Amino acid sequence: MRVEIWADIICPWCYIGKARFDQALAAFAHRNQVEVLYRSFELEPGRDKTRVEPVGQMLIDRFGSRGPGMDQQVAELARAEGLDYRTDRHVGSTFDLHRLIHLAREYGLQHQLVAAAFRANFAEARNLFTASTLAEFATETGLEAQVVQRVLNDPTTYAAEVRADEQRAGELDVPGVPFFLIDGHTVISGGQSVAAFTRALERAWTDSPDGVDSAAVCSPTASCELPPR
Repeated sequence: MRVEIWADIICPWCYIGKARFDQALAAFAHRNQVEVLYRSFELEPGRDKTRVEPVGQMLIDRFGSRGPGMDQQVAELARAEGLDYRTDRHVGSTFDLHRLIHLAREYGLQHQLVAAAFRANFAEARNLFTASTLAEFATETGLEAQVVQRVLNDPTTYAAEVRADEQRAGELDVPGVPFFLIDGHTVISGGQSVAAFTRALERAWTDSPDGVDSAAVCSPTASCELPPR
């Protein structure tokens, strides 16, 4: 069984959703027969790679004075899940990071790179948005420095793979991320509960899809705030 996950490293709900999904998968009876594949999704496609800014400033620019408070709400929820979450992180283009995630897949290191990237961004507030910082980060996860540098030096390498993932997301009408497609038929989106992910895995295993489960997502056209109660 294959689980495809569309996500962006700067998406708080992807960070929380991954943690909850990982818990559900760890307890799933057939977990050894599940392949998890990460797909690219940029919350800010086309963002200037030279524009790196504090996330607080970005939220103020987008949502006014309530912006930082939205991030603080999500931070509290993440911490309740046992996840470290810093609000003093930065934000920038994730296109090159997505290209490196495709590289990591070829070396069997995709899961390690994705997990390390979420941790570096949210728990450590590391800057993953410049070529030099990305190169250092990627080699720390086990990728060869020369290979990483070759990819970063050539903006066309793995670009088609990133765009193909994003095109597929468009075909699936993905409204935001995280977005999970299980065995090509069972859809669950957003920062769902562990129980919801468990139900989705069990449904997919028995080949009985019954609609779409949705929860809070990060969207290119909206916010990452908590869903209405």
